[in-house]
Amino acid sequence: MSTLSADVIQQIEQLNRDYICALDTLDMQAWLACFNKQGQYAFIAEENYRRNFPIAFMLDDCYERLQDRVTQVVDIQSDSTEHYQTRHFTQLTSVNAADDGHYQAEFNYSVYYTRSDTNQTNLLCVGRYIDLIDISNASASYIDKKAVTDTNVLPRYVAYPI
Repeated sequence: MSTLSADVIQQIEQLNRDYICALDTLDMQAWLACFNKQGQYAFIAEENYRRNFPIAFMLDDCYERLQDRVTQVVDIQSDSTEHYQTRHFTQLTSVNAADDGHYQAEFNYSVYYTRSDTNQTNLLCVGRYIDLIDISNASASYIDKKAVTDTNVLPRYVAYPI
């Protein structure tokens, strides 16, 4: 990790905590609040990311699509999806200064899910977050967040962002 102020690292870690807590409580408005107005999100397999293939499990390439994702989860999927509970575990592995007060951060992640009908918990996916973060006015937000999963095949369909 490059030498950055403890305050910057703390803000990045807090943004990550806000993000995973929003997903684990399925608070999609709080999830959306983690992104700024230029925000983008992708959930993509490592192989596709490495080869620069624009094929993703989820691809929200502008803030309006992030808003659509919230609508999809909250309104459309609410009665048509087999719901499950997620638990995210993350570890910050690097933070570097980029341009214009932006920072690049990487976190390893593992996401477990518990099915609501069986209460059985299984591993959903493992990978890394590759984030471009804006810190301005003592507030951090995602400009670009990629959840890069280590595998092309998941044990179930993914209804919520990772």
